[in-house]
Amino acid sequence: MKVIPVIDVLNGVVVHAVRGQRKEYKPLQSNLTSAIAPLEVAKAFKNSGFTELYIADLDAIISCSVDFSMHKQIVAQARLKLLVDAGVTSIDRAQNLLDSGVSKVVVGTETLQRKEFVKDAVKRFGSKRVILSLDLKGEKVMVKLGFDGCVTPLCLLREFKSMGVEQVIILDLARVGSGEGVNVDFVKRVVAEIGVDVYVGGGVRDINDLFELQKIGVSGALVATALHNGKIPIPALKEAKFV
Repeated sequence: MKVIPVIDVLNGVVVHAVRGQRKEYKPLQSNLTSAIAPLEVAKAFKNSGFTELYIADLDAIISCSVDFSMHKQIVAQARLKLLVDAGVTSIDRAQNLLDSGVSKVVVGTETLQRKEFVKDAVKRFGSKRVILSLDLKGEKVMVKLGFDGCVTPLCLLREFKSMGVEQVIILDLARVGSGEGVNVDFVKRVVAEIGVDVYVGGGVRDINDLFELQKIGVSGALVATALHNGKIPIPALKEAKFV
């Protein structure tokens, strides 16, 4: 299992995300860096030994922007592999995002209205470059009004697997930045019943949470708050070979 650091970008700066309540997000305060510029925070993670970075581009999600110059700059200067959620719901925007140099396009259910887009994206770009984010609040799936697929988590994941999805993020927005821990029982069910590579985000508290996720077969953990506040020390991650 690997740990992938996360940055949330809103109004051009890195913010501390808490429970998906975006109007209340404040600029990042971190033990790793005094910077709030995305490139500088990315460089801090690179200098700490990470090779991948997950970016929630909230500006792009909110505005449906096609300006992905930030990602291009991070790839070129920080030399990290990027997994980016930019609210992509069309093949053209996905292509633009990949053209900026990111490694994987994250398709989040929160911005999804048409489930067939996932099938189209996997067919066009391949299952290695498209990662599905099951966006949850508790165990309720977040989707756009009028979404045309299942709205129960496991049913929806089975639909996406049938479309060729091989990588899934279980992202519980209600736990993001909360330090409450992960819904381990639900993650266990996904790992056991769906048969895809599972990444988990939201609520990871400490190194023990990571060991528990590793034990149940999770492929990766997305972590932000516990890295910035030092509750998960970088040396401990390296010793455990999570980095």
